[in-house]
Amino acid sequence: MVIRLDKYLADSGYGTRSEVRSFLRIGRVSVNGVAEKNGARKVDPEQDRVMVDQEIVSHVSFEYYMLHKPSGIISASKDKTEKTVVDLIKSKKRRDLFPVGRLDRDTEGLLIITNDGDMAHKLLSPKKHVEKTYAAIVSGVFPENAVEEFEHGIDIGDDKLTKPAKFSFSVSTWDIYLKEMYDSLSEEREDLTVCEVRITEGRFHEIKRMFEALGLKVEYLKRYSMGSIKLDAKLSPGEYRELTEEEIELLASSI
Repeated sequence: MVIRLDKYLADSGYGTRSEVRSFLRIGRVSVNGVAEKNGARKVDPEQDRVMVDQEIVSHVSFEYYMLHKPSGIISASKDKTEKTVVDLIKSKKRRDLFPVGRLDRDTEGLLIITNDGDMAHKLLSPKKHVEKTYAAIVSGVFPENAVEEFEHGIDIGDDKLTKPAKFSFSVSTWDIYLKEMYDSLSEEREDLTVCEVRITEGRFHEIKRMFEALGLKVEYLKRYSMGSIKLDAKLSPGEYRELTEEEIELLASSI
């Protein structure tokens, strides 16, 4: 696969295309040991040795990260005024990373960051039925038929009911962050319930709207899994790591 030199350098994290062209002009780049100033030059990452300031540029086609998204950060690739989840990935080699789906600003938990558009599309497609698991702290009095409501699908004001979801009053993952949030919230109110929801679609504010339709309010929401990938318990909010080869294969097999 051949690619323009300026695009190759930009994709490899050396700046925007205009920034790359500026240091090409002053001779900081070489291809196969020869200085190269032409950004339109085609290079083959598998065959050509590209160097910037005498350091070899390592090309990575795809990157996959697991992020423990903290509250207060927006799920976007870039924003003019606010920090995004992609900004948290300091070790990224590519400039075309994006979050697979979105978590609300105040929602925490597992977020996959990648530049693999095909995988992301399949993971998010309702037709693939990729299950996502959330723990929620909810205020209010639950209706007796809450489990059945989720299983049947809930009217949240869209053209059709939500897809059937799994609801439980037990939580499969209870980490220190969920406990700390529950302890903090319970100091001010007594009508709190910790529960778990598993959905296979991702409508706007879907889980919050499902609970609202039942007369309840989500006080805290956290995603713990997506398909076969579970949030690494060793990651604190704001921390991340690359997915292992096994995890990438598991994601691919789930779609």
